Amino acid sequence: MLLIAKDKAKGKDSGRLIMAANYFSGLVDSRVCVSIAEPSVKECLQALKGIKFAEIRMDKMNAEELTNNGIKRIFSRPAVLMATCRPGSLGEELRKKMLIGAVENGAALVDVELEASDAFKKEVISKAREFGCKVIVSFHDFNKTPAKEMLEKTAIKCFESGADIAKIACASSSDEDNARLLGLLDSKRKIAVIGMGKAGKITRIMAPLLGSEFTFASLRKGKETAKGQLSIKKLGKILKELGKTMREQ
Repeated sequence: MLLIAKDKAKGKDSGRLIMAANYFSGLVDSRVCVSIAEPSVKECLQALKGIKFAEIRMDKMNAEELTNNGIKRIFSRPAVLMATCRPGSLGEELRKKMLIGAVENGAALVDVELEASDAFKKEVISKAREFGCKVIVSFHDFNKTPAKEMLEKTAIKCFESGADIAKIACASSSDEDNARLLGLLDSKRKIAVIGMGKAGKITRIMAPLLGSEFTFASLRKGKETAKGQLSIKKLGKILKELGKTMREQ
């Protein structure tokens, strides 16, 4: 988070405003994670061109594509890549194998769900520690944003489970929901918050400005992996316009 304070010394404001503009522009590369859910390795690699920070949704890919070689081709690329493999269509053992394969082949971050079994989390996190990969322990509530006390307890549970970063993503239906989520960022620990749905779109813009470790964007319109996601083009434009506005002050 960068706060711009007026400086009485002549010429100081200009330099600080330029620094702020650069900060907003830099957010696109450092804190906006493009969520990629292409079905094949070839399409995934094509989507990654020019992107510096991305989430690879392996659960959305054709499982037969994700051989050891396929995983290596994706995660050995020179980009900051987050490995994610949500439960649902794939069994736990296969999901664990895919995440560990991503870690072994260069993933910078790996996401494990808070509700995953202790054995699952322990094995993936142990491998992440071995390879210097940061661990995200994530919590999702697709129906509501829980009360403040519950959100805070959930974040604590994420860290107790071994998180380097706690990710809290909840369906948002009001400004109050958004405020509770963003309030979690008043912490010395690393947290990412996302308000899902139309009402939560504002959190996807504001959270990284307020200290969230990252926010998510889609590759382009129509490629969203969650409700309320903005495209990287649109979110990038908003953040850069904020920087331009500050530069013009």
